[in-house]
Amino acid sequence: MMALADILIAALLVAGGVFGLVGAWGLVRLPDMMTRLHGPTKAATLGVGSVLIASMAFFWLHHGHFSWHELLIAIFVFLTSPITGLVVAKAHMHLSWKPEELPQPPSGAEWATWGKGAETSPIVTVPDDAPGRE
Repeated sequence: MMALADILIAALLVAGGVFGLVGAWGLVRLPDMMTRLHGPTKAATLGVGSVLIASMAFFWLHHGHFSWHELLIAIFVFLTSPITGLVVAKAHMHLSWKPEELPQPPSGAEWATWGKGAETSPIVTVPDDAPGRE
């Protein structure tokens, strides 16, 4: 029984390492900022999640108690990684594109970040001399 548990834990650790490696490779090799964003977010979610599940399984199967620390860390990572990716993507969108360069939403409405009232938002307003602004 313990040999099977050790194999499961080792497989989860290897899977976490593979996801981390693929995420790092994606960060370095993908062509532009928006595609490079996928590598680290997937590596954080899947790679770190696999390592945390392996740690929870180790403490539960070898020491007989459930470790709440890893579960809380996993929940935190699963909640914050997609939100961080969204914020980085929105910042890139506002620093690199103009509203007229974006495709129109299917409903014919405006994009929420460039819609009515957004022009006065300090998050949306970018100085003309900001880096990356032509």
